Amino acid sequence: MRREILDRLNGDRAADRAVALVTALDGGAQALVYADGATAGDALPDTAAEAARNALRADRSQQVEAGEETWFVHVHNPPARMVIVGAVHITQALAGMAEAAGYSVIVCDPRRAFADDARFPAIEVSTEWPDDALNRLVPDHRTAVVTLTHDPKIDDPALEVAVRAPVFYIGALGSRRTHGKRLERLREKGFSDDELGRIHAPIGLAIGARSPAEIAVSIMAEVTQVRRQPPGGKSK
Repeated sequence: MRREILDRLNGDRAADRAVALVTALDGGAQALVYADGATAGDALPDTAAEAARNALRADRSQQVEAGEETWFVHVHNPPARMVIVGAVHITQALAGMAEAAGYSVIVCDPRRAFADDARFPAIEVSTEWPDDALNRLVPDHRTAVVTLTHDPKIDDPALEVAVRAPVFYIGALGSRRTHGKRLERLREKGFSDDELGRIHAPIGLAIGARSPAEIAVSIMAEVTQVRRQPPGGKSK
């Protein structure tokens, strides 16, 4: 690998920037491809560049054929993120599960009595208001947002940011009746049915969960299903 490619790749990884290293298996040509379409390094066939962008979205390294050449796409994605709004009992279980599944976890709760570092060892805890925290974090297509406080003053601002961001999952705790009232409030603020339809509520897969740990399992399962299973299809 040429030094300039290696230095740039290391810089991208240090900055948590998603990038794919594309290498020709026959000639050794190399380039870096980014999710926004930018490239650096040697010229790539359009087919290889598009395959690299698709690989970034799928979070999966792969070998591709482009013309008469074979290329290997090595994906370097930062960890997926889960922003959990509400430092509640469910969060204590869910944060550990998400971290074990490879997520970078941020727990956000402006109620300092709940957002205690001692309750969430080794997990980033923010006491910002959730909309401020999300705007600072700039949620992207590798971010899941989970709201668990059951308090509209805290959950709603987070949802207002999340539904207009390119996050891959949004979930909100509460019954169907509670969610119906939530949707009414958000519609009054100008949010469309398409935007609000992105919210998974009641949150989690319907597995009959009761305890905080069981509810956390159902949430983690639904997040995984949405991330890994294509719409209308089966996960591989």
